[in-house]
Amino acid sequence: MNSIRMMKKKKLLDLQCLPIVINPFIIILIFMMGSLPPTLSVSNYSVAKPNCIDRCGDVRIPFPFGTTPDCYESRSFFVTCNQTSHPGPKLYVKNSTIEITDISLDGQLTVLQYIARDCYAPNGTGDGNDPYISFADFTVNTTANKFTLVGCDAYAYINGRRLGNREYTTGCSAFCTDGDIPEDELEGPCTGLGCCELAYIPEDVWRVDIDLRSFTNYTKRSGFDNCSYAFLAEETVFNFSRQSVAKLKNVTQLPMVADWAIGNMTCEEAGKNSSDYACKSSNSKCYEPNSGSGYRCSCLEGYHGNPYLVQGCQDIDECKLSKCRYDCRNTNGNYTCLCPKGYHGDGQNCSPGDSGESFILKLVAGIAVAIILLLLVAFLLYWEHKKRSFNKMKQKFFLQNGGTLLQEKLHARGRSPESVKIFTSFELKKATDDFNDSMIVGQGGFGIVYKGLLPDNSIVAIKKSKYVDPNQVEQFINEVIVLSQVNHRNVVRLLGCCLETEVPLPVYEFISNGTLSSHIHNQARARFLSWDIRLKIAAEAAGVLSYLHSAAATPIIHRDVKSDNILLDHSFTAKVSDFGASRLVPLDHTQLSTVVQGTLGYLDPEYMQTNQLTEKSDVYSFGVVLLELLTGRRAIIFDKPEDEKNLANFFLSVLKQECLFQVLDDNISGDDRNTREQIMQVARLAQGCLNMKGDDRPSMKEVAMELEGLLHGGKHSWAQTGCNAEEMESLLAGGYNGISINGYGDSTSVGFDSLRNGFVSPMSGGR
Repeated sequence: MNSIRMMKKKKLLDLQCLPIVINPFIIILIFMMGSLPPTLSVSNYSVAKPNCIDRCGDVRIPFPFGTTPDCYESRSFFVTCNQTSHPGPKLYVKNSTIEITDISLDGQLTVLQYIARDCYAPNGTGDGNDPYISFADFTVNTTANKFTLVGCDAYAYINGRRLGNREYTTGCSAFCTDGDIPEDELEGPCTGLGCCELAYIPEDVWRVDIDLRSFTNYTKRSGFDNCSYAFLAEETVFNFSRQSVAKLKNVTQLPMVADWAIGNMTCEEAGKNSSDYACKSSNSKCYEPNSGSGYRCSCLEGYHGNPYLVQGCQDIDECKLSKCRYDCRNTNGNYTCLCPKGYHGDGQNCSPGDSGESFILKLVAGIAVAIILLLLVAFLLYWEHKKRSFNKMKQKFFLQNGGTLLQEKLHARGRSPESVKIFTSFELKKATDDFNDSMIVGQGGFGIVYKGLLPDNSIVAIKKSKYVDPNQVEQFINEVIVLSQVNHRNVVRLLGCCLETEVPLPVYEFISNGTLSSHIHNQARARFLSWDIRLKIAAEAAGVLSYLHSAAATPIIHRDVKSDNILLDHSFTAKVSDFGASRLVPLDHTQLSTVVQGTLGYLDPEYMQTNQLTEKSDVYSFGVVLLELLTGRRAIIFDKPEDEKNLANFFLSVLKQECLFQVLDDNISGDDRNTREQIMQVARLAQGCLNMKGDDRPSMKEVAMELEGLLHGGKHSWAQTGCNAEEMESLLAGGYNGISINGYGDSTSVGFDSLRNGFVSPMSGGR
């Protein structure tokens, strides 16, 4: 705890030297022989936190100092304002008796320190004191203070403690000649004759003790003064003279300067923790004092105020200080001197002519215009280069995606290239919100299907492949050629395509209800597929295949008939899709020799063995679709026993055992006689489609007519013939037992494309 104490020494009980206490400010004025260095006025800005006391009497209390916990930075800066002091309020360090007369934001505060006094009577009796001052959080300033001894036949010691648990001791002595001091020696500096002084105090001093003594109890020097005085005080408050020595008799305290700083960290260390960093103003900086620990803050040049407050450092309006000879323009932290209009110069020395500012403005404006023009030219050149590069890239993709091949094939088949709409990449990006994930309606190993909205408000589906595959390009061109020749209500219409992107993007009509497979193999959705709906779907799909085989301008073999390639709209109308693997069959040919391509579980076994693709290959695949509609099972189920993995084999076995109704889908109601009879007719029709030999299978036209007849309440004669036991046995005999499944995959391919009795360019693949 800060404390100050005056220790009295009594050398004679009946004679005491009683000091007279004078107001400290009067004392300072008495001993001030010159003016103090000018300091910055703080009257124009806030020095304390809001709602905090910023003054005690005539002493300002700037933050980090304060009288309450909310108002000071830490306990080290706690001060007390005694409002009952006479003649007015006084400010003290914490709860001590160390009075503060000034607090500077430069890191100093001025306190009052007691003077050491030693007085003797002619008979040798005397009285004196040994004052000391001790700080807990501050140190004594080493340059603003000096230690002074005034008297004759006297010596004084100043000692105490420094930071780091160190001690110090120093002192001086004063003598007189012949009992008095010559008049010419009583004016000027202390030289040891009646006065001595020490101008340097050790650094980091936090406690000061003063010990004053006489060599001969002043018995030989009473003509000068019977008292000696020693004090550590601000160097400007005392100059040695006969008058000042006489006035010391009425003085008890003199001002002393102490140093303060924030904490004990360096600026670099403190800056790492922004919450505790004391330099709060954005216009402040941190610096470290020459002595002691911790750091201080100051406003940047051109600003003044309290750097320890957020808005503490305010701009100095130098123009109000008459810094310029002519015109002045104030800026944040600075100012600019200007010449009057019609003059030029640096603002202090101006001569007639265009002002420097005008010339600079013209120069800057010219440079700015030149830069803007250069940027504009560069932008136009870049844009033109980008446009050419983009057009080259679009042309490259157009050729890479078979644009020329497509035009040639359309022309060869007597179709105008304009019959297939070519969309630009910009149109499809706009339609899909730049292929936003929110527009995805389906995805798989092949790629992603996006929903798009064209400018005419029509909704389309856009298929985007994940990988660039030359085979997919051929499949895509093949599908465009096939669909350009198809016009059927139950075929998914190809509206056009985009060839300007890395992979071709086909654009189809949007079918909202997903695939047939996603319905019949999903328990939640399958319950909405009644027998009547299933029969309708089968009839519509069969009608499409019949049209492709028999009614199209050039017969078409689909080659990948499966439930995944039959889409459903909102009314469960069937739409056959994915013609990428399809083949156009010349009118004078009945079969093609091709690479085997299709999906496991749907592949025609005769096609697998001979590589000969016929219309009856689609019939077999459609028979498997009928089985899916009847049973709700998938064409291939890997986790079933060996005899149940292949749906076609399993179903024929079930028919042989006359257990048809035990394997039907639970969602098919066969309670009434008519429905049961329709189910049996469809089962026999599927059985016929699954004959080992293609010649023994019905044509798709016959299948379509049979299903149409069942749908509208009639029967077709073909189905009534049934399949006798011998035919059933032939289906299950050792000739074909289905495909052995050893792994996961969608299709298998072997052999080469060729034609019997002619040649057709190969068009393979699928969407």
